[in-house]
Amino acid sequence: MATTIQVSQELVQELKKRKFTDSESYEEVIWDLIEDTQELSKQTKKDISQSIKEIERGEFYTLEEVKKRLGL
Repeated sequence: MATTIQVSQELVQELKKRKFTDSESYEEVIWDLIEDTQELSKQTKKDISQSIKEIERGEFYTLEEVKKRLGL
């Protein structure tokens, strides 16, 4: 169910500044702000830790390597 909210003109201007594109809705901007403040899940933290270890072991491809493999 959609609803409307009242916000100050100052907040509207701040939300406008945070839009990535003109077509992005204020709802999308607000969801992005909420997401930025949420705690990472245990699984996400585990995945990040695993990825860091893989990088430290050199288990990754550079962009140039990927382009070469794909013939780009």
